[in-house]
Amino acid sequence: MQQEIEQIQSIYNTIVEFFVTYSFQLVGALIVFLIGMFVASKVSKMVLALCEKKGLDITLSRFLASFVKIAILVGVAIIALGKIGISVTPFVAAIGALSLGAGLAVQGLLSNYGAGLNIIITRPFVVGDTITVQGETGLVDEVHLAYTVLKDEDAVRITIPNRHIVGEIIHNSAENKLAETTVGVSYDSDPKKVIEVLRAVMVQQGVAEAREPLIGIDQFGDSSINFGVRFWVPTNRFHETRFRVNNAIFEALGQAGISIPFPQREVRMLNQQH
Repeated sequence: MQQEIEQIQSIYNTIVEFFVTYSFQLVGALIVFLIGMFVASKVSKMVLALCEKKGLDITLSRFLASFVKIAILVGVAIIALGKIGISVTPFVAAIGALSLGAGLAVQGLLSNYGAGLNIIITRPFVVGDTITVQGETGLVDEVHLAYTVLKDEDAVRITIPNRHIVGEIIHNSAENKLAETTVGVSYDSDPKKVIEVLRAVMVQQGVAEAREPLIGIDQFGDSSINFGVRFWVPTNRFHETRFRVNNAIFEALGQAGISIPFPQREVRMLNQQH
């Protein structure tokens, strides 16, 4: 029991001696670190504002702002550690010794960071673009060093590691997405009139503003002339706009007296000999 009390007393004395010796250094280090965090945040925002003012890409602007903030915080941390008498030289040596093993352990993570840096430098897409990669389609919402976040019309966030983006085939259609539909009309319809009706619907629904729709005969079916309609709509309202346009096409064709035929089959009965 006496031995345990002596150990506790020894620990207590060590702690008191440490705070007595380094109290001012600790306070100074804390003040330096807090000031550094404040300065890093302010400088980061200034860099972001400057980049936006100069018209730089938003992805590159955010990367530069984050890089500046991290660099300032690292410098402040080194100064703060020096205030309490801790040398950073052993840490640098330890990091060098562990870098090889850590590199092998986080190889996938490092490849994501390398791919993210490649995306930021080459900029195959930026925030707000519509891309299709690895079978996933959506608006680019965020671009980080390790991953890229897409957002679809249902506000579902799709996170893709950057190593699965770099080196892959990427479809980039800016802020719009191509919608396609097929309309079948009877063979006795006037193709020119059908195209005029379809084009009027595109203008009425406002989908002809971004890019001129393509309308024409796509196929000659068994029961109908099939007209193909290709138009561009905002990605974040893709299905909503497509459904609205389809409804408007159906109503416009009916008002114009253009019929949409049912599938027809001609059946001939051969005379049967008894």
